[in-house]
Amino acid sequence: MAMNVGSPDGGEDEVVSTINTTPLVDVMLVLLIIFLITIPVVTQTIAMQLPHETNIARQTKPENIEISVSKDGDVYWNAQLVPDNDVLFERLKKVAVMDPQPEVHIRGDQNVRYESVGRVMFAVQRAAIQKVSFVTEPPAKG
Repeated sequence: MAMNVGSPDGGEDEVVSTINTTPLVDVMLVLLIIFLITIPVVTQTIAMQLPHETNIARQTKPENIEISVSKDGDVYWNAQLVPDNDVLFERLKKVAVMDPQPEVHIRGDQNVRYESVGRVMFAVQRAAIQKVSFVTEPPAKG
């Protein structure tokens, strides 16, 4: 038995520095086919009526903060008028360091502009309040 060590012409072996991409292309084609087959299944939907509103009963705790936004855009902190957003932010910063951190409940009038509620939400976010909820009325029975 003989064993061939080295090249037949006795020269140096050349280093092959190319990557064989055939397996990669095969795998990508299989994934593409699977993706194309499953997309129509995902996009088909059944006509149904989804719930419009869920109203979870909230637990009122004395330490929770209730921020109300009137239809004119005025902001109230537990029924006291807040002059501007900077004052609101400073009050929220003081509350944010409490342990445990109280929840903020935002009550917005049905006819208020979203901009006014958005300013309150931005102040709450800047103050790093963890729990924010929106207070709504339950749907009318009938």
